Amino acid sequence: MDNNENIEILIGDENEGARVDLALSLQLPEISRSFIQKLIETGAVKINSQSCLSKKYKVKAGDVVYIALPEPKTLEVQAEDIPLDIVYEDDDLLVVDKPRGMVVHPAVGNESGTLVNALMFHCKDRLSSINGVIRPGIVHRIDKDTSGLLVVAKNDIAHELLSQQLADHSITRKYEALVFDNLKQDEGTVEAPIGRDPKNRLRQAVTWQNSKNAVTHWKVLERFGAYTLIEARLETGRTHQIRVHMAYIRHPLVGDQVYGPKKQPFNVCGQLLHAKILGFVHPKTGEYMEFESKKPAIFDETLVKIRGHKGAGNL
Repeated sequence: MDNNENIEILIGDENEGARVDLALSLQLPEISRSFIQKLIETGAVKINSQSCLSKKYKVKAGDVVYIALPEPKTLEVQAEDIPLDIVYEDDDLLVVDKPRGMVVHPAVGNESGTLVNALMFHCKDRLSSINGVIRPGIVHRIDKDTSGLLVVAKNDIAHELLSQQLADHSITRKYEALVFDNLKQDEGTVEAPIGRDPKNRLRQAVTWQNSKNAVTHWKVLERFGAYTLIEARLETGRTHQIRVHMAYIRHPLVGDQVYGPKKQPFNVCGQLLHAKILGFVHPKTGEYMEFESKKPAIFDETLVKIRGHKGAGNL
């Protein structure tokens, strides 16, 4: 996110009547709600050119919200003793099973409690430097509410070779996701370019303006009538790719309040998306390695509710 520019957001019908801090937090998933509240308190938020005086203000469809983000500051990333679920580790890399709700790297409003903070404590100074001090070792990312497997590089050579595999589309990345409605076909491919949403620069969208090619392969694992459990395989790795592509074909992910309905079933907040399988060629040994992760409890609990409810179409 470019912090030296003002942000302008047009409130849509789906956010009618929501508190302004909630509406903005849904549109700005990488900024915490508490930070948005601080911005409101300091007068950095305006609605229709008038200062917003309360975080409890109820927005209306058509409201234009202006946010003046503070001048960017140099983040001093601190090592933090946060438990990590390490699936594999050697001198060149480690594979981490990231929990749902954890941000990968520090950003405005999320300067601590991230995966990078935890990695810095665990690995000390043994992380690649290619992505700078904010993202040491980070070869690829998954969203805050997406759980599952990530590979982290401990040195620059490993980082470069793993990044090349990403560029060549040779890394295996398979996800499980729960989507709305019944997918009629057993499998399919969404090939549509993704870039910033022209109507909201803080979201991604299928667009042919300033976008990059994106390809997602999917297949049905289980059908429930009103919902479908799918496996999605990434050929490319654009921001929010699976979420954007499935919403584009009118099957948004359950729990996804950014690209799906604001009112979600089962009290799920955050997309039910899990990075289940990760496979790559080890940058030093040349050996192909593949790892698998179990879905988080909230994902399995939601599936149990659906399976145990007759007439899932009424949920």
